[in-house]
Amino acid sequence: MPDFVSLHHEDSAAVRLELAAGLQQRPPRVSPKYLYDPLGSRLFEAITELPEYTPTRAERAIVDAHLGEIAEAIGTGATLVDLGAGNCAKAARLFAALRPRRYVAVDISVDFLRESLDTLASRFPEVDIVGVGMDFFSGLDLPPTVCDGPVTVLYPGSSIGNLTPDDALHFLETVGVCCRGGGVLIGVDRVRDPVRLQQAYDDPLQVTAAFNRNLLRRLNHLLGTNARLEDFRHVALYDEARSRIEMHLEAVRDVTLSWAGGECRLSAGERIHTENSYKYEVADFEALLGSAGFHQIRSWSDPEQTFSVFHARTAAPMPGVG
Repeated sequence: MPDFVSLHHEDSAAVRLELAAGLQQRPPRVSPKYLYDPLGSRLFEAITELPEYTPTRAERAIVDAHLGEIAEAIGTGATLVDLGAGNCAKAARLFAALRPRRYVAVDISVDFLRESLDTLASRFPEVDIVGVGMDFFSGLDLPPTVCDGPVTVLYPGSSIGNLTPDDALHFLETVGVCCRGGGVLIGVDRVRDPVRLQQAYDDPLQVTAAFNRNLLRRLNHLLGTNARLEDFRHVALYDEARSRIEMHLEAVRDVTLSWAGGECRLSAGERIHTENSYKYEVADFEALLGSAGFHQIRSWSDPEQTFSVFHARTAAPMPGVG
């Protein structure tokens, strides 16, 4: 059985305060981390299988085509820290080439992560597998016993795009400290045709719509709101000036979301902002990594230039530090 460390102790009062504060902004917003309850995680898995949503397949193809070069850049026997591990499938594809000494899977969706690790442990009994339940966007202070020595941080799937460029810089600086002289392997979705981008986030089967609208159920559960699915529709828009997709929940009629101590009034057509997904050019993301203190940057892309995987190293910590 894999070891499990739970650093995410949900503070119901703090969650309610955060959600209420977001809904009372203008325009209202909710952090995308709340999209990923067990149902949301499974819906996102389904999204990655859609023909319109290409990042997961493009990233997989890049890793398969360049695994030897990636392994050469990272080295073998490392501790792999997988941020937002989900079902752990992306990291597992690296195991044969990297032969990790330890695999540390980090995710906020604790129950889903436990199930994934039980399956992984039966496939790779030779790997020391540790699960860490935590909200790593609130800090990446992993126990030293989990991450002793140099670390390769895996952040696949283009989730870095959920952060504004300024927040992404701060996050990468935090990752650099966690690396302890190792490096980062990160997937990044690329700027491309706006029509294809929008289709990827507004698919004909409406799986992404279900993923987004599931957030209303979470608001009811976590904040005690009175949200009804039939009062909202999923909206995905591409902001070309900012190179980002935005997801929203749009009121289809005048709606008042009420909870103990507050409310959010929305006229028909007003929206709750639920997610951003920034897209990058290779040179821009290389510059971001450099600003965060990384060096020896390498990247690999798919033939259509829709996705890139980056590896970069960070300086070794000073003696007695980290």
